[in-house]
Amino acid sequence: MRIIGIDPGLTRLGVGIVTSETGRRVTFEHVEVLRSSASASTPERLLILGSALQRLFDGEKPDGIALERVFAQQNLPSVMGVAQISGVVMFLAEQRGIPVALYTPNEVKSQVTGYGAADKAQVTTMVTRLLGLAAPPKPADAADALALAITHAWHLGRGGSADRLGRGAAPAAETPAQRAWREAEQKSGARRGPRN
Repeated sequence: MRIIGIDPGLTRLGVGIVTSETGRRVTFEHVEVLRSSASASTPERLLILGSALQRLFDGEKPDGIALERVFAQQNLPSVMGVAQISGVVMFLAEQRGIPVALYTPNEVKSQVTGYGAADKAQVTTMVTRLLGLAAPPKPADAADALALAITHAWHLGRGGSADRLGRGAAPAAETPAQRAWREAEQKSGARRGPRN
């Protein structure tokens, strides 16, 4: 299986690609950080990043894309940018028939390090070790993207669903982090009310 992990952002977008075989064995394939200038307009930035993602998606077709789930922060412009580029990723993937899985940062940290509150240095160290890399991937966006890809490869290796978009229904083997996100999404949806 070939998995692309994406750490979304408008200024820096991490892309990590791994291949996996049976069990938990994963092999490094590619990593890069796509960039757009903060001085450019949002549509221009989305075009720059979306075009680069098209290049990656149109190469050897991946079996899945692992995308970090947008989570609430105090910095609303940052959240909006992450949500916008995440939408571009999902659009491009759906257009090509590539299943997308969403993971919270804590889910990824828990899978890769065994500790849901691990810091970025711990994640980078484990990604470097798991993939047998000569040097840690930098910046942190690169390591985070590879961690997402590893997490999804392991999920699929255990027979998990390729599509983990969390549409409100509780999955059979829901983790506490997944349950918390689902419940938060349901509450926020209830507060907004019906859309016209």
